[in-house]
Amino acid sequence: MIEELDRIVLTQDLPDYNLKSGDVRTVMLVHGENEGYEVEFVALTGERLAVVSLPPSQLRHIQRGEIAHVRMVEA
Repeated sequence: MIEELDRIVLTQDLPDYNLKSGDVRTVMLVHGENEGYEVEFVALTGERLAVVSLPPSQLRHIQRGEIAHVRMVEA
């Protein structure tokens, strides 16, 4: 079960927000009984990129052995 402040992995590209599958971020709010989530995406420098409401199908927990990867986000 995904909970508030869990670090999660995006499972689908979100082109409207310049986010890509594999981006890692933090759940800020759980809607109802895990019906959806408010997720904040922040650049490594601390700049907020987006706050997005997502259904459970668009995110997952970080798995053992995964490593983060840096990429530039288009303005």
